[in-house]
Amino acid sequence: FYFRNKHRPFLLFVSLLHVHTPLITTEKFQGRSRHGLYGDNVEEMDWMVGKLLDVIDKEDLKNTTFVYFASDHGGFLEAHRGDSQLGGWNGIYKGGKGMGGWEGGIRVPGIFRWPGVLPAGTVIDEPTSLMDIYPTVVQLAGGAVPQDRVMDGHTLLPLLQGREQHSRHEFLFHYCGVFLHAVRWHQRDSGTIWKAHYATPVFQPEASGACWSRGICPCSGDGVAHHDPPLLFNLSQDPSEANPLSADTEPL
Repeated sequence: FYFRNKHRPFLLFVSLLHVHTPLITTEKFQGRSRHGLYGDNVEEMDWMVGKLLDVIDKEDLKNTTFVYFASDHGGFLEAHRGDSQLGGWNGIYKGGKGMGGWEGGIRVPGIFRWPGVLPAGTVIDEPTSLMDIYPTVVQLAGGAVPQDRVMDGHTLLPLLQGREQHSRHEFLFHYCGVFLHAVRWHQRDSGTIWKAHYATPVFQPEASGACWSRGICPCSGDGVAHHDPPLLFNLSQDPSEANPLSADTEPL
């Protein structure tokens, strides 16, 4: 692919089987990690990404190639084999894959690489979306997004290059299937990020943070709790979504 296209623009989309269950891992990487089969799968994914980047470097394309590494959802908490966690881990964030609204299912890696254009080691703490990939790629290719409709995504280049300080997303809506479960509001003047949950999965057991008995949390029906008024969180101060706010604790 690179050899055919290295002298002209190209788009390479690589959708890895890793680190998705059932965690297919080649013999070379089995037992490499201290973190079981999931860790082995991460190690193999890391090696595969490294091989791709090595070719870009070898072909002297690194300063002209924009690389974006991401995932489509957070860790799958219900995926277990005995005592072994197969679906990943979401750190301080509540919930996981398929839950429609909790941060553990929404927050994913967003790692960018473009030497000579993007400053190394920069961390941007702004809410963006995988919907932003399309308009970003269109801009990189010198095109224009359609003007006859509302586009849900925004180009990331001004934010990544430091020409803009804030995400262009004021609101992001989080669905579980076709059901709206949560919405976040990026309050521009203060920079605060608020999140309202209209529906949340019923965890089983209650304190587990997952839906063990169902295998994965449902989007509707008796497996979902509805909130009126919505559960409200200040993600800027409470990223773990541990302390829902009330009119008494948050007048705004």
